Amino acid sequence: MLRRLTVKNYAIIRELDMGFGDGFTVITGETGAGKSILLGALALALGERADTSVLLSQDEKCIVEADFNVGGYELEALFDENGLDYDDELILRREITPAGKSRAFINDTPVTLNVMKELGARLIDVHSQHQTLLLGNSMFQLRVIDAYAGAASLSAQYRDAWTRYLRARRAYDDAAGDAERTRADFDYYSHQLEELQAARLTEGEQETLEQEQERLTNAGEIKEALNSVTTALSGEGASAITLLRTVRNSLAKISGWLPEAAVLEQRVEAQLIDLNDISYEAEKLNSNISDDPGRLEYVTARLDTIWSLMQKHRCRDLGELLSLQERIAEKVSLSSGVDERITDLRKSTDEAYAVVADLAGRLSAARREAAVPLTREITAMLKKLGMPHARFETELIPSDMPGPSGSERAEFMFSANRQVEPEELSRCASGGELSRVMLCLKSVLASSTGLPAIIFDEIDSGVSGEVASMVGDILEEMGRSMQVINITHLPQVASRGTLHYHVFKEESDHSTITRVRLLKSGERVQEIARLLSGSTVTEAAVRNARELLGSK
Repeated sequence: MLRRLTVKNYAIIRELDMGFGDGFTVITGETGAGKSILLGALALALGERADTSVLLSQDEKCIVEADFNVGGYELEALFDENGLDYDDELILRREITPAGKSRAFINDTPVTLNVMKELGARLIDVHSQHQTLLLGNSMFQLRVIDAYAGAASLSAQYRDAWTRYLRARRAYDDAAGDAERTRADFDYYSHQLEELQAARLTEGEQETLEQEQERLTNAGEIKEALNSVTTALSGEGASAITLLRTVRNSLAKISGWLPEAAVLEQRVEAQLIDLNDISYEAEKLNSNISDDPGRLEYVTARLDTIWSLMQKHRCRDLGELLSLQERIAEKVSLSSGVDERITDLRKSTDEAYAVVADLAGRLSAARREAAVPLTREITAMLKKLGMPHARFETELIPSDMPGPSGSERAEFMFSANRQVEPEELSRCASGGELSRVMLCLKSVLASSTGLPAIIFDEIDSGVSGEVASMVGDILEEMGRSMQVINITHLPQVASRGTLHYHVFKEESDHSTITRVRLLKSGERVQEIARLLSGSTVTEAAVRNARELLGSK
């Protein structure tokens, strides 16, 4: 439940600190004092979006903190899913900077707004005045029925199953729609792949072939050059090796008398070894070079094939062409299995739909079973709220096919008068009647969903007198099982609260600031008397206020 709300620099609130307790808390104040602004501030801490327009002072950041006790509400799994450390004491903090940057924290850990909003939805239900519009919304009506039926979890399972079914059906529809194009692609890419595979291309082949082509084209010139090398080094007559041997032998004759000659002899010997090796290698290369017109023709044709394929597929080199071949092979593989893939997707879609149909059937049964007792309970509550002839009916209208919420839509039917047949609620009820119906439905929702807290923003608008007293009874009764906070203008409701806050404006020469004060016993009498009599508090109003507080 909500323990404390702290607000700084929000709208017309400079600084505010409110503590809350168990049971039923009321908030009163004159119109425009800023009561609903409190809900706007709380909404920030619950993950609603905001901008710099919420700042009272554009030079300071806005900070809103909501302190909750969440022990016993089984939120550990939600914390774990989002990587948060669980603690029974929970602080939601929201900051809006003058630059417009928004930051959200859960127990001082930065989180996204989605995480904060998901957690906030599990902690408190905030009913604003415009929510009576939901009474014409079939999704809201089904939510009430599901909550009353104890089928909220089943409803959540159905929504997940419906999402999975839509995803599977979309995949099937896309694949089936693309089947013809995919089959055409298969023929096109198969022809390309056959052509590339027939070429039997290998990595590095182009470079090797180009080098071989160069050797074959210039074989005669290469052999002539190598012959010249071997002749100059080791041929008959005055070859380089013969001359060096003569030099070596001459140095050997005098090396005994001249040590320097011995060093020169060794150096010449090393050169002889190198030249002999060079002569041998040149002769070996010469023997391996052949003038083969047939081989040259084959190599040239092979290179023409490679170059032609590169030009056709707009590839810069053989490596790029081989990569293209791999991609085409993948496309052929995917395209060749199109019919099998469509069959598998169809099977997955049918299986997903079977789950949807099963859950829809179970959900429909739970809704039908809950509709009659829900109707009786809401009707009985409306009679307590001063509508003795009210008739409330819950209609479930089957759909031809399951939809996002199940196999039916809901309609709440209503009539306030005995002689008038019930009609669709949102079209026939007055503002006051809608508020009373919404109060009854929220009471059912609150007791069924097990939320820690609920806040009403003038749920009692449009009622007065004895009906207002009945509204107070219902809110006070709700406060016995959960935390209820109600913003009200009605003295009959305000007198039922365990805690009573008064919201007022503090005027100065330069600004208007909203303040909040927790009323003590005597102050509370005066506030309720003001609600009874207006700006001028009479003795009769004071006596009446004491009576209302005494009957609480």
